[in-house]
Amino acid sequence: MNIRLARAEDVVGMQQANLVNLPENYNIRLWIYHIVTWPQLSFVAEDPKGRIIGYVLAKIEEETVDPADIHGHINSISVMLSYRRLGLAKKLMELSQDAMVSVYKAKYVSLHVRETNRAAIGLYRDALGFEAVGTEKGYYYDGENAYMMRLNLKHD
Repeated sequence: MNIRLARAEDVVGMQQANLVNLPENYNIRLWIYHIVTWPQLSFVAEDPKGRIIGYVLAKIEEETVDPADIHGHINSISVMLSYRRLGLAKKLMELSQDAMVSVYKAKYVSLHVRETNRAAIGLYRDALGFEAVGTEKGYYYDGENAYMMRLNLKHD
C-alpha cells in the first residue's frame, strides 16, 4: 500500500470510496475545495495498482478568529472493506493530524460520527484518543444523531 497526499485528480476515486462505504455523499466541488484550500491535510491510500482504497478529507475550520482556537476538522474518512483492519484509517488520520499541527499550528481536531457506528467510534476513541464532547441531534440527513468528538493535538 502507498499513502500520499491527495491531489485534485484523486477526487473521483475518493468519491467512489465514499459512495461505496458511507451514506453521506458530497458534491464534487466540496472535495476539490478541500484539496485546493488545504492541500497538506487530505491523504489517499492506494493499492499496488494505484487504485484509491481509502482516504481522509480534512480542513481547518474557517470561522476561527482567535489564533488560540485554530483547529482542524475531519470531514470524511473511508477505507474499502477488503482493506480494513490493516491500520490504514489510523495512519490516514495520524498523517492529517500531524499536518494540522505542523502547517497550521492547530490546537485540536474535531469530527462527527454516527451514534450507531461502533467501528468508527472505536477507532476514534480507542486507537486515536478522541473524546466525545457532545451530541448533535438529527445531524445526519436521515435524522440520526452524531457524537461530536475532539482530540487535543500534541505540539513538540
